[in-house]
Amino acid sequence: MSQILTVVAVSGGALLFTSASGDAVAAGCADIAVVFARGTGEAPGVGWMGQQFIDALRWRTWGRALDVYPVDFPAVPEFEPSAAGIANAAAHLRDLYTRCPGTQLIVGGYSRGAALIGYVTDPASAGKFGASLPPEAASHVAAVALLGRPSAAFLYSIGAPPLSIGPSYAAKTIDLCALGDPVCSAGDNGAAHTAYAANGMTAEAADFAVDHLRPLEAVPGQPL
Repeated sequence: MSQILTVVAVSGGALLFTSASGDAVAAGCADIAVVFARGTGEAPGVGWMGQQFIDALRWRTWGRALDVYPVDFPAVPEFEPSAAGIANAAAHLRDLYTRCPGTQLIVGGYSRGAALIGYVTDPASAGKFGASLPPEAASHVAAVALLGRPSAAFLYSIGAPPLSIGPSYAAKTIDLCALGDPVCSAGDNGAAHTAYAANGMTAEAADFAVDHLRPLEAVPGQPL
């Protein structure tokens, strides 16, 4: 179903609209926006695992406008260069919720990307990278989806600091680790780290995210 939008205001030269759910949405803003960080070694973009997650989201939110932003950072084995993704993700999130206050945000990552997103959710950690989000940011994030997030031992091995999910995001976070995955656990099955689509966990993460979205309300005369 396409959203019905009604003009309600003009602010700073930008039209504002009311969506079917009653939220204020700026012109040109999607109903849902995904910010996703890829894993180590993957080409620029959201990565293969990220694409499986986003495809699952699109299938579950069919008919709703969904935008995707791939976090920009060098996906190299060394941690220090890749930490640039923390500031990049935080800056884009700030821009999104400021420019598009009615857009529901889903943030996520796979492997190294999951760690970067984890740091973003924790002001104490993110501040070390100059990327702390203000408290109000959490109210715009509907869900956080982490796939194969590196364990404390793995982070230590690459020179990365410990991380925890910020308390404002904990209840809306799904943190999935495949059985035997040596990156996010003490397992020794390297193949498990690439199995998140095959084992259904990308779909599980998408289900979780959709469950945390505000639904579009039915508009009289318009089928959902």
